[in-house]
Amino acid sequence: VQLQASGGGVVQAGGSLRLACAASGGTIQYHTIVWFRQAPGKEREGVAFISASGSDTHYADSVKGRFTISRDNAKNTVYLQMTNLEPGDTALYRCAAIRVMLNQLLRINYNQRGLYNYWGQGTQVTVSS
Repeated sequence: VQLQASGGGVVQAGGSLRLACAASGGTIQYHTIVWFRQAPGKEREGVAFISASGSDTHYADSVKGRFTISRDNAKNTVYLQMTNLEPGDTALYRCAAIRVMLNQLLRINYNQRGLYNYWGQGTQVTVSS
């Protein structure tokens, strides 16, 4: 399975972007999906999580109320709607898939790269002030 992230770009503070993580070569319908971001000089941060069915989500405090994660399993795609963007949101955004339940993932150190079955290549988001 390959994950392709898209939708990044340059936007002014207060603007919006919608990222997509599309899977090919197999299904991700049984996988929890996480959107990570990493800015230069900073640690990777898991910002949005969605369960395999899409019924459960989880957000980092830094994006809660501004970002919304969703999925369309028929299209094998996960989305991240980002609103009211801030300069601090500037980062490379990557999606990752893991075949464990969301509530199990949140109990462990989910930031370990080796945990995940698949990683996307990333899409750059730049927010100007």
